[in-house]
Amino acid sequence: MSAAPVVAATRDELAALLAEARSAGSPVGLVPTMGALHDGHASLMETARARIGDGPLVVSVFVNPLQFGAGEDLDRYPRTFDDDLKLCEREGVDIVFAPSVEEVYPGGEPQVQLKPGPLGKVLEGKTRPGHFRGVLTVVAKLFGLVRPDVAVFGQKDYQQLALIRRMVLDLNMPVEVVGAPTVREPDGLALSSRNRYLDAEQREAATALSRALRAAQENAPYGVAVALDEARTELREHLVDLDYLVITDPDLGALPSVVPAGTEARILVAARVGTTRLIDNMELRF
Repeated sequence: MSAAPVVAATRDELAALLAEARSAGSPVGLVPTMGALHDGHASLMETARARIGDGPLVVSVFVNPLQFGAGEDLDRYPRTFDDDLKLCEREGVDIVFAPSVEEVYPGGEPQVQLKPGPLGKVLEGKTRPGHFRGVLTVVAKLFGLVRPDVAVFGQKDYQQLALIRRMVLDLNMPVEVVGAPTVREPDGLALSSRNRYLDAEQREAATALSRALRAAQENAPYGVAVALDEARTELREHLVDLDYLVITDPDLGALPSVVPAGTEARILVAARVGTTRLIDNMELRF
């Protein structure tokens, strides 16, 4: 049985816990989370552990107010810290960094924040203005505090993953950013901390998102228009309020007007089921 992780509540405590590993040259892994952990998060921890071996694995648990807009679910976002610690123990996490808002933002909302650029203005960025500015700012802070060799993020938040990779590239951050595959329920629903908001009827309706993406995958050889039409048909049959459904290249750019056979792409969807907003995506090949 794994030892319980050590909880660091302050930047100084975190630095002290990592000092020995740094002096020994051991690789450090980081999995940033907002808590309410589930098996999808566990897969990120497993991926990080495989990359760093016996080096220290840090999981941050911090509900970042900077990435929530007005009217979003900051206050009701699930906070399950005791259960989170149990999952971290099960996965052999060494350090859980669980700071307060004041610890992360000691001067209040930071005057200097990271601008996400053009990619931050589309899809999730268009629907949630300021969201990615908050995400990149807190991830940059975590990278500065933990100084990880490897940081693992889920592919379910694909646009977030793309932006973090862009930030690391553009700002010359010495971090390997790894995207781990989306973990799904047996019925295809992508694991998400927000799934617990869904009642039984909404939970059933939410599976339409993954079925729509699968329909697009299956029909991709017939072209972009057919793939999108099949996905929309699946969504129309359920109580889903669609925000967007798009097919892009793997870097979230536009596909060429004529898509050659064998081209890799990504299909992304966002929709509300009841009052809960869910996102998902899958790889396509034409």
